[in-house]
Amino acid sequence: MNPRTLLSLLAAALALAGCATVTVAPIEVKPIHITVDVNVKIDRALDDFFGDLDKKSATIAAPAKS
Repeated sequence: MNPRTLLSLLAAALALAGCATVTVAPIEVKPIHITVDVNVKIDRALDDFFGDLDKKSATIAAPAKS
C-alpha cells in the first residue's frame, strides 16, 4: 500500500469513529444529611466566665514604679 491510500483509509476510519453513538448512564445524586450540634449553653457559660476574668483584670491597678 502506498502512503496516500493508507492515509485515506485512516481518515475514513476516524470519520466513521466520530459518528459512533456513546450512551452515558445518568448520575444519581443522593441527598446528604448533616447534623451539627451547637452547644450554645456551654459557649455562653464560657463567655460569662472569661468575661468576668476580663472585668477583674481591667480593675487591677498596675504596680507602682519605684
